[in-house]
Amino acid sequence: MGLMRADRLLSLLLLLQNRGRLTAPELAAELEVSVRTVYRDVEALAASGVPVYADRGPAGGYRLLDGYRTRLTGLTDAEADSLFLAGIPGPAGELGLGAELAAAQLKLRAALPAPLGARAARVAERFHLDAHGWFRETESVPRLATVAQAVWDQRVLIVDYRGWHRSGERELCPLGLVLKGGIWYLLATRGRPDDEPRTYRVSRLDTVRLAEATFERPAGFDLGAHWAESTRRLAEARFRHRATLRISPRGAKLLTMFFGAAGAEALAGAEPATPDGWLRVELPVETEVIAVGDLLRLGIEAEVLAPASLRAAVAGTVRELAHRYAAPDAGRPGAEEGERAVAPPPPTP
Repeated sequence: MGLMRADRLLSLLLLLQNRGRLTAPELAAELEVSVRTVYRDVEALAASGVPVYADRGPAGGYRLLDGYRTRLTGLTDAEADSLFLAGIPGPAGELGLGAELAAAQLKLRAALPAPLGARAARVAERFHLDAHGWFRETESVPRLATVAQAVWDQRVLIVDYRGWHRSGERELCPLGLVLKGGIWYLLATRGRPDDEPRTYRVSRLDTVRLAEATFERPAGFDLGAHWAESTRRLAEARFRHRATLRISPRGAKLLTMFFGAAGAEALAGAEPATPDGWLRVELPVETEVIAVGDLLRLGIEAEVLAPASLRAAVAGTVRELAHRYAAPDAGRPGAEEGERAVAPPPPTP
C-alpha cells in the first residue's frame, strides 16, 4: 500500500471516529477524492479488521462500531510543527502547512478521551483568531513557503530584496518568521561572525532561491525574546519627540484608535479636563514631517500647543488646505464661486 493511500486511510478512519456517521460524498469532499475512491478505501479498512459499517437509507452513511477507537495517532514532524499554529489556519496555509495542520488536528482529537475531545470541539466552535489588520488588504507572500522551508532546514537563502534605502541580491541565514499585524517578517543574519539579526519584510522579497549550503544557528538565539527587544528599540527610535496637545472628548477616543499604545500612554498621563471636557496630553511622535500628517488625522478634535515648530508646521499645512479648498471649482463647467459642489451620480453599469 502506498504511503499516500495509507495516510488517506488513516484520515478516513479518524474522520469517522471524530464525527460519527458520514456519507460517501461527505468523506470524498473532506479527503478531496472521488466517491468511488471512498468506496474502495472503506473496503480496504474493513478488510484490515476495522469495524466500519454502512447504514442504508436516506439517513445512512458509514460509521464505526460503537466504542471503537484507534490508537494509531503518531504525528509526523511537519504535523507536530503545525500544532503551534493550530489557532491560525490562514497563516499555516501561507506557510505551506495547511494540510499538515488539518491532519494533526484530526490525530490530536482522536488521541483525546471523549470529554476532552468534546471540549476541544467547543473551543474550535467558540474562538477564532484573525491575525490580519482591519481595513488593509492582505499582503501577497508567494515566496513565504520557500522561506519557511529554509527556516526549517537551516538552508542559506539567496534573495533579491527591495529595501527602503537600497535593493539587490544578498545571502541570508534565516533564523525565524514572525507574523505581526497580518504582515510576515523574516529575521536573518548575513552569515558573518557576530552578525546581528536583521528584519526583512517577506512581501519585499522579489526573488528567493534555496542554496545548497546550510548554516549553524547562533547559540542561544531566542526568536521571541529577540523580536520583543527589537520592537522595543524600534519604538524608542521612532518616537523620539513629544507633542503637547489639547484634545476634545471625541479626540481622546480617536487618540487610542490612531496612535495605539502611544495614545493610551498619553491619555494615562493627561492633566485633569477643563470645564469644556478638553484634555491636555503629551503624545510621543515621530519626526516633524510624519507628525504633521499623523496629527491632522485628529482634525478639529485636537490643537497642537508645542513645540512651536510643530504647531507652525500644522498651521501652515491647514492654511494651504484652506486656500486650496476655498478656490472655486474651475474644472466643473457652470460652477460659480460659493456654489456647493455636489458629487456626480455614479456611472450606469
